Formats: sequence, structure tokens, C-alpha cells
Amino acid sequence: MADHRPIGIFDSGIGGLTVMAAIQQALPKERLLYFGDNAHVPYGPRSLDEVRAFSHAITRALLAKDCKLVVIACNTASAAALASVREAFSTVPFVGMEPAVKPAVEHTHTGVVGVIATVATFQSALYASVVERFGSGVEVLHQPCPGLVKQIEAGAFDTPATEAMLRGWLEPMLDRNIDALVLACTHYPIVRPLIERIVGPGVRVIDPAPAVARQVERLLDRDGLAAPTAASNGSMIWTSGDPIEFAAMMDRLGMSYSEVRAAHWQKGELNLP
Repeated sequence: MADHRPIGIFDSGIGGLTVMAAIQQALPKERLLYFGDNAHVPYGPRSLDEVRAFSHAITRALLAKDCKLVVIACNTASAAALASVREAFSTVPFVGMEPAVKPAVEHTHTGVVGVIATVATFQSALYASVVERFGSGVEVLHQPCPGLVKQIEAGAFDTPATEAMLRGWLEPMLDRNIDALVLACTHYPIVRPLIERIVGPGVRVIDPAPAVARQVERLLDRDGLAAPTAASNGSMIWTSGDPIEFAAMMDRLGMSYSEVRAAHWQKGELNLP
């Protein structure tokens, strides 16, 4: 059995493109539909209920495009909505973002690992569950990074202001001897080179995107949903922000795409034309 239907991916903005890139690399035959909710970025400071409502509406819009699997390429949205969308759309496989505490704990020699994420992610039951399951026996330092998503969305990937922000969060962690750092927001890998420059070679920086791509591949194989041949029509991108700005950001990130279209919110529902 083979399935030519697309895979749907969404995030609050450009961050999920790091996950999309990993999926494209692992599964080049699959057609991907991506939605960046730039009209509402960042999700991190919003309430979990509000993010959950966005996530359900986006899922409905992607399923209306006949997506066979949905990837919530956003840690905040996964924390807010992964369990509820799985319940509401029980016939559809979902893959969400889970903070990569387990590999960090497996890697550490100092017994101290750091996690950087949004405030909403840290406040979620999902994050508490991950730390409870995998964080025993080590010290897990939690550092919210307010404003970092806005910097990244503005294209300030390696500026003095962004570096100053990151140093303010990371240097106290380094003083406490972390040797692994979990990037628990899909935007943060975009500034990974800057983060690695600050923390140095003694700290392993963990980006969960490759693990997400492997999980997508496992589910496609398990359910017989893999595409047998490359799709004739390429991946499609929508944003609820400015398509020209979004396309320029994709160019800057070196990502291929056929077109970026404008999506529209109306009375709580999303239209993907």
C-alpha cells in the first residue's frame, strides 16, 4: 500500500522550517504542506487554551487539504494541543515536539543539563512529564528565553543584541557546569551556530528535528502511508503573515519551495487557499 497524500506541518512562524528541512532530507519523496502562523507569532507568551484553539483550527485546515499525517512542529503548540488533537482527530497520526531531555540525560557526564524553551512550554504538563520520566538522577536547569522568537522572526540570527540575550541566559547555565543543552523550541536551531559559539565545544547542543523526522518515517512505514515515488507537484507553503517576507526568510535559510501563499484567519477558522 502506498499513499501520495501530503504531510501537514505547522508552527507559529518560521521555526518549524527546521523540522520541515529534516523531514525533506529523510523523506525526499514526500510532499509537504507547511503553515506558519505569523499573524499570531510568538505562541510562547499566549495561554495554552489560546494556542490549543489555534492548533485545532490549523489541523482542520490541513486535513481539508487531505493530509495523511500532521506534524506539530512547535514545542508550545505540542505542549498545549498534542493530546487534544489526537483525541479529536483519532484516525490521523500526529507527531509533536517533545523536549529532548532523554538524550541530554544519556549524554551528560557532569550530571547537569540545560533546557531553553518558551514560558508556555515550561508551564505544560508535557514538559513536566518528560522531566519526571527522564530527568531523575540529574539536575535539569530550565531557562525561558522571552523575546528570542521575535528576534529570530525578525531575521536577527547573529546580531550583538541576540548574542547579548543568549549570553544572559546561557552563561549562568555554563557557570553551573552543564554539558548538554536542549533546544526546546523549533525556532532556536536557526541560531544554533551562535549558541554553539557561546557554549563552546564542551556542551552538546541537541536539536530534536532529526528525531522527529525519524518518527514520521516510522509512522508512515507502520501505517503503509509512505509515498512510493516523488510527488509531481512540490511542497506548498502558507503563512498568515506576509508571504514575501516569509519567502525571503526561506531563501535565507536555504530552503526550496514552489510558492508561499497568504492564509487567512476568519472567526477562528483558517483558510488555506
